[in-house]
Amino acid sequence: MDRRGPTLEDVAREAGVSRATVSRVVNGVRNVDPGIQDLVRRAIERTGYAPNRAARSLVTRRADTVALLVSGAGDAFAARVFADPFFGRIVSGAVAFLRGRAMHPVLMFAESAPARQQVVDYLRQGGADGALVVSLQAADPLPEMLYAAGVPVVLFARPPEGLPLAHVDLDHRAGGRLAAEHLLARGCRHPATITAPQDLPAGRDRLAGFQEALTRAGRHGAPAVEGGFTVDSGAAAMLRLLNGHPEVDGVFAANDLMAQGACQVLSERGRRVPEDVAVVGFDDSSVAVTCRPPLTTVRQPVEKMAAAMAELLAARLQGAGPEPERLLFRPELVVRASA
Repeated sequence: MDRRGPTLEDVAREAGVSRATVSRVVNGVRNVDPGIQDLVRRAIERTGYAPNRAARSLVTRRADTVALLVSGAGDAFAARVFADPFFGRIVSGAVAFLRGRAMHPVLMFAESAPARQQVVDYLRQGGADGALVVSLQAADPLPEMLYAAGVPVVLFARPPEGLPLAHVDLDHRAGGRLAAEHLLARGCRHPATITAPQDLPAGRDRLAGFQEALTRAGRHGAPAVEGGFTVDSGAAAMLRLLNGHPEVDGVFAANDLMAQGACQVLSERGRRVPEDVAVVGFDDSSVAVTCRPPLTTVRQPVEKMAAAMAELLAARLQGAGPEPERLLFRPELVVRASA
């Protein structure tokens, strides 16, 4: 019995084209007429042909894999990454795009200097065709290391100043303004904020936008306590706000986990949400729905942003122009019960 699988020749006969044409379509050569590409793809489906990945890699010099790289989380990287729904949303959005293009994700972490060097070596040696990078530290050296190594990279959030890398980002300042405007519209007279870490550009921008909106409304000097993107840090910050500013009647927490921690403390202190203190979060993660009460929050379209990262990287791998692309997404307010 002949157990061989379908071959390029079988696909060529089915499509009515040459073997060379089928090979060009399979290997992603760009100068093939779109109609011919569709014809060949339908023939591949009918015959059940599966390209030999090892042979294809020899031709294309590509691994058809992309590194999903989380950098800068430190020694507690696993607990931080897997406990925060933000990262799951990034993976979901990126994988949704990559799957449709037969590109395979490889999840990698760079939590220390040796790990960063291992990642750079792996990518430089062709272990993956490029990297989608989520950096958790403002001074993270990894983006510059990847740039120096010539690795195709797209970042989540803007790169360090002067580093020409493609990236997607959110208008965080506009998000902070949305939160402040909503609290003021509810009639909050003593708003405060639990900020994101201020060494991060996104953290500074969210705070700046919040303060700008208050200043325009004639409010100055709103109390601010820095948190660390976790439930516990949000709870600790809320305690400090209540102890130092018991009159607070509205809180903007710069992510949903910190907002959840704030709600827990307010409940323990006998403050009703939103009747006594209105709470607005940021991200619109799964936490926003499971929190009690459900959070009003500033939505960051993380899945769309991650898919856009993957699309930018795919375009780069296909020979897009030399100038790195930058995509800026707009936030929106999602109103629920907490404010």
